[in-house]
This record gives sequence, structure tokens and C-alpha cells, in this order.
Amino acid sequence: MRAKDVIFTLIITGIGMMLANFIGFDVSFIESLPGVLVLLCIALAGAGLKAIIPLKLPTVAYCSILGLLAAIPVSPISGFVIESANKINFTAPLTMVGAYAGMSISNQLKTFFRSGWRYIIIAILVMTGTFLGSALIAQLILSVMGTI
Repeated sequence: MRAKDVIFTLIITGIGMMLANFIGFDVSFIESLPGVLVLLCIALAGAGLKAIIPLKLPTVAYCSILGLLAAIPVSPISGFVIESANKINFTAPLTMVGAYAGMSISNQLKTFFRSGWRYIIIAILVMTGTFLGSALIAQLILSVMGTI
């Protein structure tokens, strides 16, 4: 992906995050701007590292590592990063990610359905198994911790 495309996508994502944060959680654009800028800078730096470093890691791995490094207590910017990111509700960026995923999948639905009904059943079983497995692990952990 070209740098121009990445920057354009990040700008659209930032606007969408601020809009979702405003509509869903009554956080003003000015109040959420520092958090959105922090998240977008981390994403831009992650995309840049992906282009420079020859490892076959996904961009999200670089973004996660950069985010962790920016937020750990020994980082000189951790206070600002954490304070700014706390103003962004997690579901605001999640809305944009869901929209992008839906748009990218919609172009491939015909191919998916042509693959046969067996793939649909397998997809349903995988999603159900993942959900039930996650719920079981959460139940066990919370029970052991005495939370529930």
C-alpha cells in the first residue's frame, strides 16, 4: 500500500472515530482529538515499520508493539498516551474496523458462496466453537479468581 493511501485511510478513520465517539459517547471532537492523533500516529508508524523492516509480520503486530512501548511506565510519553487514549471509547474505532471488514468481505461473497455449502457450515462451527471456548475459559478464570 502506498504512503498516500495509508495516510488517506488514516484520516478517514480518524474522522470516523471522532464522529463515532461524539455520537455514541458524547465526547467532543476537541476532547477526542489528542487520543485519535495518538492512535493514528501509532498506526502510521506501524505501517512505516512494516514497509522498512523485512520481517513477515502483519502491520497490526508493529502497531501493537509500538502502542505497548508508548504506554509502558518507563516511556516518557506514557502519561500523555494513556490519558489521551482513555478519552476514546474502544467501540468507536471498532465501528470503523467493522465497516472496513464488511466492505472488504462484500466483494468476495460470491466466491465464498460458490465454494459450497460445506464452507458455510464449517464457518458457523468455527465461530460457535471459538465463542464457546472463549466463554468456557473466561468462566474458569473468573471462577478461580473468585470474581463470580
